[in-house]
Formats: sequence, C-alpha cells, structure tokens
Amino acid sequence: MNNFSYRNTTQIHFGKGQIAKIKDEVPADARVLITYGGGSIKKNGVFDQVAQALDGVSFIEFGGIEANPHFETLMKAVEIVKKENINFILAVGGGSVIDGSKFIAAAARYPNDPWEIIQTYGAKVTAAVPLGCVLTLAATGSEMNNGAVITKAATQDKLFFFSEHVQPRFSVLDPETTFSLPARQTGNGVVDSFVHVVEQYVTYPVNAKVQDRFAEGLILNLLEDGPKALANPTDYDVRANLMWTATMALNGLIATGVPADWATHLIGQEITGLYGLDHGQTLAVVLPAVWIYKKEQKKGKLLQYAERIWGLTDGDDDSRITAAIENTRTFFEKMGVPTRLSAYGLDESVIPAVMQKLEQHGHTQLGEHADITPADVKEILKLAL
Repeated sequence: MNNFSYRNTTQIHFGKGQIAKIKDEVPADARVLITYGGGSIKKNGVFDQVAQALDGVSFIEFGGIEANPHFETLMKAVEIVKKENINFILAVGGGSVIDGSKFIAAAARYPNDPWEIIQTYGAKVTAAVPLGCVLTLAATGSEMNNGAVITKAATQDKLFFFSEHVQPRFSVLDPETTFSLPARQTGNGVVDSFVHVVEQYVTYPVNAKVQDRFAEGLILNLLEDGPKALANPTDYDVRANLMWTATMALNGLIATGVPADWATHLIGQEITGLYGLDHGQTLAVVLPAVWIYKKEQKKGKLLQYAERIWGLTDGDDDSRITAAIENTRTFFEKMGVPTRLSAYGLDESVIPAVMQKLEQHGHTQLGEHADITPADVKEILKLAL
C-alpha cells in the first residue's frame, strides 16, 4: 500500500426529510444564492423543501446550469454574487450543478480572470464563498469532494479544477429526491459511479486490501441495484444504496494508498466537450476500449476483478479478462447506456479531434503509468467504434 494522507470535512445529512437540516447549517443572517439546473426541483417538491428550510433567510435563485456546466453561464451567477453581496451558495441538483457552484464560489472571490482557475487546475484559488449542497442525482460524488469539471462552450474545452476552498461545508443526501429522475440520468449516474470506482481499482496491485475490498463492495452494489432502480424508480432502499455508493466512490476514501488511472475520464471529457455526449455515455464507450488496449498492463487487477466481481475462475487468463470486459459492457448496455461511438452517430472522424484536444490541454501522458499518449488514444478510440 502506498503512503497517503486523508481528510474529508464535508458534513453529510443522509436520509428522508434531511433537507430540513439546512436550517442548522446556513447562518440565519446569510445572503444565499440557490443554484439549480433545468427546474425539475420546482416540479418534484425539492425546491419547496429547501425554501421551507430557509424560512427567514434571504435568498436569490439562479437556474439554468447545464448538464455540462458552461463557464459562460456560471459567470452570470458570479456577477449576481458580487452585486447582491451573496455570502453562501446552496447548490440544489446533481454533480453538474454542484460543480458549477464550486466554480461560482471560487470565481466570485478570484482577483484575476476566472478562466485562470481552470487553466491552473485551481492551484491559485485562495478563497471561495462557502458552499452547501442538496444532492438530487447519484453520480459524480462532487457533493463530498473538492473537484469540479467546467466546460467553456465557446472553445469546446471541458476541463477540471481542485481546491480545498470549494469543498462543500455540508451535503444533504435524501434518496427520495432521485425518485423522479429520467431513466437516462439514472443509467448515466450508475455508469459514472461504476467508472469512478474502477479507475481507482483496475490499475495494478499494491496490496491495499481495505481499498480493494471496499471498491469491490461498491461495484457489487451498483451491479445489484442499478437495474433495480430502472425497474422500480421509487424503491427507497435501492435509491439510498445507489446514492451512498456514488458518494463513497469519489470522496477520496478508496483512492487512499492506491494508484489511479483516469484515462477514461480524460478521453471522455474531450468527447463530451466536442460532441455533447453525456458524461456517462462517454465513459461507457471508452472504458472497455481502454481495458482491451491495456489488458496486459492491467492483467493482475483485471483477473482479480474477473474473479471477485464476476466469479470467473475457469479458462486461461486472456479468456477470463475478455469475459470480464464483455460482462462490463453488457452491464452498461443493460443500464441503457450504449458502449460504441457508432451508437451515438460518431465514426473515426472524431479521433483526430479528440487527439488534438488532449494535446492542446497537455493531457499526453494518461493512465496509472502515464504512458497513454495521443497516439495510444487513437488506437483506443478505434476499439471504441
């Protein structure tokens, strides 16, 4: 196991009715900006619960944050924060709303061009408006980490930043807020959570038994409850387990002491930035191709994954690895998320564009060994056609 230091400061309020806890977390004299996406929270009763919890507290609304939050949209919110002297941000939505709100929080206190936050991956952020969250989509884990992914629509750049200053002060996780999600968002969320786990697990062995067993447990939860959520969207226990699994997948805990890959995410981000595919869709396309391309380097962990997750113990190493990858692909498809570029109307013409964006962003040494170059990405995307 590798050395590590770990801390997570986000207060979690989990369960039915926990939105009421907002009143204990937001200062009574705060000036709050409530951020959200397309407005579903006003149809499913979540906004009403939030407003009730903020009774007596001054707040302003800012809606319309995109599924891949646009820098241009977020800057409009930054101006509101400055103009209205906002001193607390409450993100009500999924990972995109939370990511966007993290950027708003940092940009509102940033003395230079806010795009520099993204260009420097958050390294120069020294302050941010305090942030709390009400999660309505189990997927990204953003509710309990300090990272965010932002898209600059004008240049089709989808990039990320990290800063301890945007770690949410608290997050409310009420599984009932996910009951009304469309099947597409549920499927994407399960795929996103799944890939978060395996990008920290299917690398190479370092004898980190706790992290491995924890990761395997999260994967098994997703395999078991993902299809159940599609079949019965209002099953509280299923939604609860998916929500907590997604949070635990990317709150830093299973990342301790182990190598991480993230090639699938970085390649997928470029596809989303260029062609507008859902984040979960790009992950479902890229992950199997990365594993096929890197199966020799990942052999030890792929065999462990094949045995512990899929019960594959018969046959030679290559056949077990191939079966495990195909089982993974089948699961994504079962969740309603196609795993081929062609399923989204894309062909080999996307390959040079993705390679160019990776080079432009300096992402030329991907994977746990930093040995996936744009030339390797070309071969990986051929496998994903």
